[in-house]
Amino acid sequence: MARVVVTGGAGFLGSHLCHRLLERGDEVVCLDNMVTGGLSNISDLFGRRGFTFVEHDVSTYVWVPGEVDQVLHFASPASPIDFERIPIQILKVGSLGTHNALGLAKAKGARFFLASTSEVYGDPQVHPQPESYWGNVNPIGPRGVYDEAKRFAEAMTMAYHRHHGLDVRIVRIFNTYGPQMRPDDGRAVSNFIVQALAGKPISVYGDGSQTRSFTYVDDEVRGFLKLLDSDVVGPMNIGNPTEYTILELAEMVIEVLGSSSEIVFEPLPVDDPTQRKPDITQAVAKLGWQPEVELRTGIERTAAYFRDLLAADDD
Repeated sequence: MARVVVTGGAGFLGSHLCHRLLERGDEVVCLDNMVTGGLSNISDLFGRRGFTFVEHDVSTYVWVPGEVDQVLHFASPASPIDFERIPIQILKVGSLGTHNALGLAKAKGARFFLASTSEVYGDPQVHPQPESYWGNVNPIGPRGVYDEAKRFAEAMTMAYHRHHGLDVRIVRIFNTYGPQMRPDDGRAVSNFIVQALAGKPISVYGDGSQTRSFTYVDDEVRGFLKLLDSDVVGPMNIGNPTEYTILELAEMVIEVLGSSSEIVFEPLPVDDPTQRKPDITQAVAKLGWQPEVELRTGIERTAAYFRDLLAADDD
């Protein structure tokens, strides 16, 4: 059993991770400033043995009393709607927040796990994207606040690894979806499902030919734990290599939900990547990991969550 600090633990991915860590017998200290996290994501954990919640902004000094074995840094808004809404907070949590979380890990002699992103590849000119690819990022565009925050976080993590000998792991996360996403998340899967359930037009940006690779949250978290428990520093791509166009995703959501929604096309956001697909050769070879949940099945599970959530909001 390990004592694990999870920053951003009330967010989408962080909350799933808190649940899985507790299920396997670990003790969890969840830190979150609730900017994009939700107590509803972790409400069933309150009062559960081994779980502690602390409301805290990791962009300020971080300290956790007692022994800590692992620090998992998942704090960061990650939705496109947040890039323009709270750009400075995103930059701060990627820089100051990462520095503070690394400082906690160093002080406690703990393993540090950084949640990075496929966004470090920007609008890639190499396809699929291997971990060795340095990326094609616009540092001054509206997406740059997130992309560059994560690239800096990786650089800071590796500096602590090389200079201080800190035990670190870096994962690069590809488009992940599933229960506990925000209905107003701004990402394609949640947008399309919520619009389809409401019978509203489904908004596809551009002509829908841009591609993404969608990973169901259970597969993603399983990959996190395999990397965490391994001796691989990374960075490591954890994503589903099955590639879909955004238009194909919209059509699948309509079909799976039996929705009457029509598809409408809207202007493409600035610097929106044209393609995204992980090379998971390393994850398969070094971790024995690969995704198991097909997109159609994942959409069904995610739609069930949103259907219940929206029904509860109407009550």
